[in-house]
Amino acid sequence: MPTILITNDDGIFSPGLDALAESLKTIGDVIIIAPDREKSATSQSLTITRPLKVIKINSNKYTIDGTPTDCIAVGLKKILTKKPNLIVSGINLGGNLGDDINYSGTVAAAKEGTLLGIPSFAISVVALKDFIFEAAMETAPKIAIMILKNGLPANTLLNVNLPLVTPDKIKGFKFTKQGKRVYNNSIMDINDPWGKPHFWIGGGTPSWDGGNNSDYYAISNNYISITPLQLDMTNYDYLKVLLEGSAHVIYGPPQGI
Repeated sequence: MPTILITNDDGIFSPGLDALAESLKTIGDVIIIAPDREKSATSQSLTITRPLKVIKINSNKYTIDGTPTDCIAVGLKKILTKKPNLIVSGINLGGNLGDDINYSGTVAAAKEGTLLGIPSFAISVVALKDFIFEAAMETAPKIAIMILKNGLPANTLLNVNLPLVTPDKIKGFKFTKQGKRVYNNSIMDINDPWGKPHFWIGGGTPSWDGGNNSDYYAISNNYISITPLQLDMTNYDYLKVLLEGSAHVIYGPPQGI
C-alpha cells in the first residue's frame, strides 16, 4: 500500500485531522505529523530561531512544536525512513479560498511537500463552526487515488475546498481558479483594560470577485472546488515585456534569458 503523510495547521487534536486519517487509511498506510497546537495563518514559515521538539505518540503519529511547514520538512528529512507517496494537509477547519491561500498553513504544508518533490494536496471545509466532515472524507480518498494513479505536474499542488453541506447536497466537482477576496474593516481597533489602543488583525466583511469559474463561486453553489496551484510565481508576460526592452530607460540593456 502507498504511504500517505498527513498534517494540518489546526493542531494534532483537530477533529478534521482525525477525519482525514480515518478516510485515507482504507487506501494507504497513514502517518500523521502535525503541529502540537493551532498554527493557522503561518503560511510557509519555518522555525529557525529555536530548536524543534518531536513527540512520538505512537508508531504512526507524531507532533512537533512548530509550523505545518516544519512538520513536513522535519518529517521527510528526520522522522520518516522513506519518502511517502503522497502528502495531504487538512481537513482544515475553515476555507482556503482566494487570497487566503497566501496565508494558509494548511496550503503551505502542501506547498512544502511539492517543493520537496512529493505530490500533495490541501483539503478544507468552508465554515466557521459546526463542521461537517462527511463530504470531505468521501472526497479525500478520491483525490488521493487520482493523484497516486496519474501524478501531478512538476511544481503543482491541488487546493480542494468543500461547502458545509452533507454529501447528498454536493452537486459535483468544479475545476476552478483562485478567486479574489477583499476584506473591509479587517483590522480592528481595541483597547486593553487600561485603555491603551491596540489592533487585532482578523474578521471583517469579505467581498469576492473572480467570476463563475472561481473557487468561491463553486463553493457558493454547493460544488467541490479543486484549484491547481503552482510554485513558480514568475509573471512571464511581464518578463517578456522587460526582456523586449520597455524598461531600458530605468535598467539599461536587459541581461537575461
